[in-house]
Amino acid sequence: MAIYGYARVSTAGQKDGNSLEVQERALKEAGATEIYSESYTGTKKDRPILNELLEKLQAGDTLAVTKLDRMARSAIAGAELVQELLDRGIKVYILNMGMLDNTPASKLVRQIFFAFAEFERDMIVERTQEGKAIAKTKEGFREGRPQKYSKVQLDHAMELRKTHSIKQVAQMTGISEATIKREQAKRKSMNNIEG
Repeated sequence: MAIYGYARVSTAGQKDGNSLEVQERALKEAGATEIYSESYTGTKKDRPILNELLEKLQAGDTLAVTKLDRMARSAIAGAELVQELLDRGIKVYILNMGMLDNTPASKLVRQIFFAFAEFERDMIVERTQEGKAIAKTKEGFREGRPQKYSKVQLDHAMELRKTHSIKQVAQMTGISEATIKREQAKRKSMNNIEG
């Protein structure tokens, strides 16, 4: 009859009260004696640490999470997982919602809560896509990580490369050898396309 906590973040530095540290503290305060944590996106079905914990849980145990979206990626998946746990005799304690059981009132609250959690996640995805669409209309937009080196720095490195080794250019410019090699390959393929 143990209380296990599960904490999850999508990224290592997740904020808004969802950091692992914040979740773990809340779970300890709620009585969790053992906490399983992982950094894994909620949109992925296979979460190794959660799967390990689910296998360990036995009838009479309690699974505690700070919010529903920490363990379920959609309303349907959340409802199925909670029901599966309840059917196994495992209590589910979602800190911002309460203890879940098989009473009709708990089932209703659970369904409503799951639907709102999914709606919230869908809204975040929609806002992210809208933001990307707006950004793509702006001049100089480049998807992905921002470039570490400017065009001028890379041009300088490529000019030096004509008379120096990759290692020497890396030492002179502070640009990594891998970046120099990538830039060389990129420029070579562009010249082949143009030529």
